[in-house]
Amino acid sequence: MLELMNRIASSVAERHRQADAQRGQGLVEYGLILVLVSVVVVVALTALSGQLNTVFDSIKNSLTAA
Repeated sequence: MLELMNRIASSVAERHRQADAQRGQGLVEYGLILVLVSVVVVVALTALSGQLNTVFDSIKNSLTAA
């Protein structure tokens, strides 16, 4: 009986460790996705910086004239 209880406790502990490992893996994956999205946004803003400056200047001029 004591051996059965030890097996059950060991099994529960192992499943808990596996769940913690999967949770950590998920956080790492979300972090990598966040980094990738950030890099894409920075590259896009750098590539479009000239056009964005023109748009913001026209908005600024419209607000100044009003």
